[in-house]
Amino acid sequence: MKAVMLAAGVGSRLAPDETEPSPKVLLRFGGKSLLEHHLEIFQQHGIDELVIGVGYKNQEIEQEILDLGAGDFVRTILNKDYLDGSIVTLWTLRDELRCETQVILLDADILYDNRILERLIKSQHRNSMLLDRNFEPGDEPVKICVRDNEIVEFRKWLSTSFDFLGESVGMFKLSHDMACQIIAQTELYLNQGRRNEAYEEIIWDVILTSPRGIFAYEDITGLPWIEIDFQADVMQAKLNILPRILNEKKQLQGLSEPT
Repeated sequence: MKAVMLAAGVGSRLAPDETEPSPKVLLRFGGKSLLEHHLEIFQQHGIDELVIGVGYKNQEIEQEILDLGAGDFVRTILNKDYLDGSIVTLWTLRDELRCETQVILLDADILYDNRILERLIKSQHRNSMLLDRNFEPGDEPVKICVRDNEIVEFRKWLSTSFDFLGESVGMFKLSHDMACQIIAQTELYLNQGRRNEAYEEIIWDVILTSPRGIFAYEDITGLPWIEIDFQADVMQAKLNILPRILNEKKQLQGLSEPT
């Protein structure tokens, strides 16, 4: 299975006082770059190739790939218009998304427990996203709203009723057909001049025009993860999320060892 990662953006909200911040995927947690954390988890769960959509400071990301000895596992594709947003990066990656029977699409700026990716890969559904019910309310999180066990809204700003909701982890399992629909919708957005919108809006539009239940969710509430958008997220990742990930991993390893 292939993973396709969006990592072209500047991440200006992370360091608003810096003129040239590092790409978020190169932030270091526990002595490892975020990219290295991704690679370790991918290789645990049978991901055999990673394609990264790069843009801002792409040479630094490509050097990190070489430094990690991952050149045979990772390829990069350059979005020269990365300042125009994630929709353009998604379009740049179109051939990578639709060439496989199934693909994982994810944001680069998440630090997460390996069980989260495992839950997504092992989902019985061909198209699935991840939902966490424990999140801070507000306009920032992309929300998944569920009613009668079906996704009824997927966006930051809500307009419908629901039984419960959670934050999207920013990681999706897509069938070939779904990936093709998302790429077709991406092209429509670009033709309409909507390149500055969030790519999640494209996925939501595809869900709206698809048969009911074609896109499902997996509830990963309770597993540690974080999206890195602001400096406070970096501190939270270092002081809380990564220690939880490591501690729970150690506990699980202890349980699996023979007595």
